[in-house]
Amino acid sequence: MGSHAAEPTPRTRRSLREENAPRTRSRRVEVPVASDSIEVLPITAHGASSPARRRSTTVVGRLGVLAALVGVTVVVPVTQGVAEGEIVLGATTTEDADHPSTVTALTALPLSDLPPTSLVSADGSARLRSAMDVSRAAERSVLPGCDGTARPTGANGQLSTDDLCTLWDGRTQMRADAAVALAELNTAYVARFGTDICLTSGYRTLAQQRSVKAQKGGLAATPGKSNHGWGLAVDLCGLQDNSTRFAWMNDNAPVYGWENPTWAKRGGSGPYEPWHWEYIKGVKADGEYYG
Repeated sequence: MGSHAAEPTPRTRRSLREENAPRTRSRRVEVPVASDSIEVLPITAHGASSPARRRSTTVVGRLGVLAALVGVTVVVPVTQGVAEGEIVLGATTTEDADHPSTVTALTALPLSDLPPTSLVSADGSARLRSAMDVSRAAERSVLPGCDGTARPTGANGQLSTDDLCTLWDGRTQMRADAAVALAELNTAYVARFGTDICLTSGYRTLAQQRSVKAQKGGLAATPGKSNHGWGLAVDLCGLQDNSTRFAWMNDNAPVYGWENPTWAKRGGSGPYEPWHWEYIKGVKADGEYYG
């Protein structure tokens, strides 16, 4: 038998393409990273995944998780602190534990009892201003509860006692304007001598005038003709002639409208009464003036 030479294996189109295809070359790409633990990864032209690349992906993923945990740890307490109004920056010491937070301190401040005027109607605003003015006037008054513009009704010695003002001793009464002026004088007197002006008599009813006239005779005015009956005169105690206090009264009382009248001075037209003082402005307008 003759020997036959081996026939060549027929080539297919696929095998021809594989033989003619260019060989792929691998190249190294350096990735700049901050950590020294990341390796340089070989990447093929076709982008095939390699074990080194899978390891780097794992490392990067772990770093991302770690960064997320750090963000949650910092952001969540801060946002909770904003909601509760108790954000504290820096280290907290035991001394800070007793201090109120900013929100607590602000909410603890006393609020005004009066609403803002912008929230009050026009009529309500006017009433509010009026009430505030009355309140301030009462605080400034040297004789609280006494309206210096009030005028009592009635005749000499027969005034309505409800319209009179009671002085600092709790019993002596005067016409309102005279009482306020005397109270202002008393304030200056206290500042100078440390005690109130001593009082013995103020307003006198007609019956009281008659009683005084019966006791003192010519030293007392005719009932119905005394300025005590108008609530415009007062008798003082502790004022001796030529004393320091008497001299001070003569120098300062006229500033407040009060005087020891001319007829009561030594050498005057009437009996000498250094204790008798009158509210001259009121006497000239409504009382018994013996100038």
